[in-house]
Amino acid sequence: MTPTITYTEELVARCRKGDQRAQLEIYNKYYKAMYNTALRIVNDTAEAEDVMQEAFIKAFSKLDSFQGKSTFGAWLKKITVNLSINSINKHSRYQNVPYEDAFKYETEEHEGIDIRETEATTKVQKVLRALNGLKESYRVILTLHLIEGYDYDEICEILGITAANCRTSISRAKESLRKKLTGHD
Repeated sequence: MTPTITYTEELVARCRKGDQRAQLEIYNKYYKAMYNTALRIVNDTAEAEDVMQEAFIKAFSKLDSFQGKSTFGAWLKKITVNLSINSINKHSRYQNVPYEDAFKYETEEHEGIDIRETEATTKVQKVLRALNGLKESYRVILTLHLIEGYDYDEICEILGITAANCRTSISRAKESLRKKLTGHD
């Protein structure tokens, strides 16, 4: 085990005992990554902050269910992704507003990463604009698959869809993205 994993395991053990300093250390270690994960899925800064906070609250309150089969970070990320998906589903029931800003991150600076700095090339910006311009279901499934790195089985579990539906949706989403990128939209 690496020292980082061992230290994180020690922090988790301290959190289980109610050590608030350990909770703060874990929060400081993971909040940027969880915020960015939520932001890529919900596509709204305020909602991403809410999801991220809720993920930590849920993780700390359900820490006894963390069995250590994966890293704490992976477990926390799964909680964040699930809460992000729930947030999208909850909001899509109540509002059906078209997405006007194809790429609202261009001028905003987010805590954690500077989008302009990490997207040094215009090609990356073009791909992200096209991805954000896809319909919500395509954007979410491609984000989970291509950016978050989930495999088909994990996506099926997260979204509650069949394997065939997952493969079809990813294929259609990729084709839609290709069309947007080539201007054949």
